[in-house]
Amino acid sequence: MVVCTPSVASSLDLSGLRVRVVTCIPSSNAFCTMALPSQPAPNTAIFLWWKWDCVWFMRIQSGWLSMEKPKPEEVKNYLLDLQQNIVNALLNIDPFATLKSDSWEREEGGGGLSCVLNGGEIWEKGGVNFSHVFGEKLPPSATAARPELEGAKYEAMGVSLVIHPKNPFVPTTHMNVRFFHASTEEVDSWWFGGGFDLTPYYGFRNDAIHWHKTAQAACDPFGEELYPKFKKWCDEYFYLKHRDEPRGVGGLFFDDFQLEDSFDRSFEFMQSVGDHFLKAYMPIVEKRKHLLWNDEHRNFQEYRRGRYVEFNLVYDRGTVFGLQSGGRTESILMSLPPKVQWHYNWSPDPGSLEAVLYEDFLKAKDWADMEEIPEPAV
Repeated sequence: MVVCTPSVASSLDLSGLRVRVVTCIPSSNAFCTMALPSQPAPNTAIFLWWKWDCVWFMRIQSGWLSMEKPKPEEVKNYLLDLQQNIVNALLNIDPFATLKSDSWEREEGGGGLSCVLNGGEIWEKGGVNFSHVFGEKLPPSATAARPELEGAKYEAMGVSLVIHPKNPFVPTTHMNVRFFHASTEEVDSWWFGGGFDLTPYYGFRNDAIHWHKTAQAACDPFGEELYPKFKKWCDEYFYLKHRDEPRGVGGLFFDDFQLEDSFDRSFEFMQSVGDHFLKAYMPIVEKRKHLLWNDEHRNFQEYRRGRYVEFNLVYDRGTVFGLQSGGRTESILMSLPPKVQWHYNWSPDPGSLEAVLYEDFLKAKDWADMEEIPEPAV
């Protein structure tokens, strides 16, 4: 219960909310009995005013009430800095890689910057993309869980990367952080999404543990329940149903995210995920980049890359959203590896390193609960 006067409404930020104000002045000191919905619709605030001994009282009943307005310019500035920091880190570890930066504009509104690395000693192909697009109608891929936003105007921005190393002992990785803002005449909504995941070809226990402990460190300051929730979501999301197998060892995945109905807290969480990516990935690259490999290792890497292609073209939300929203095809399909193999009904030899991937790593495990063990010097 909030004690106030009706003038308090002028100090509340109600932009984007459908507001219903119900005022009741009883003839005596008695509370009003009124029929109100137990759970208002999303983005609806119901204000109930009543008077008691000449003092006004107000009750707010809300389905999704946020007093903070989104700050898209702050998000955009962070994302551009994140993109540059990651590109710099990738070039620092592999100065032989060539970088092509490609600025583009979208006819419907917005544009982006694609940064693609090729031909390095470590990076066979990698892309770190920033996009910021506008539209008059939110694509179906973004409204399946939000029917109230069908036909909404929208603004979407994010950084998305996929790195395909040359050495089969260095895992492929994917990271994405994104922000959406959509509105109709009745609804105004914003949310964050993103995460990162790891796709090894030859599994190392310590790598999977380090990856997940770093993911947990990104989440824990915002609530210890977040890492197990988003780890499970990642395991379920990056799963190839037609193959009945996961894409890799997982990590984090979150979407439709608001933390404590606070834009600032939600944005801080997204930044934590983005900032922990290099902490999770680069130590693994440093440990595995000098391992010797042969054609057999390379053939298996290219075979497993086929699973990456299958997931991205069949299931990936970002790919579907980009194509449905009229995004830039070259940037959307940047995630695909340069060389891939498919073999009919292939399976690894029992006891082989390739079999170990399927038996020990392509299974959901609580990696963050395990401890790393000493490895022999290479």
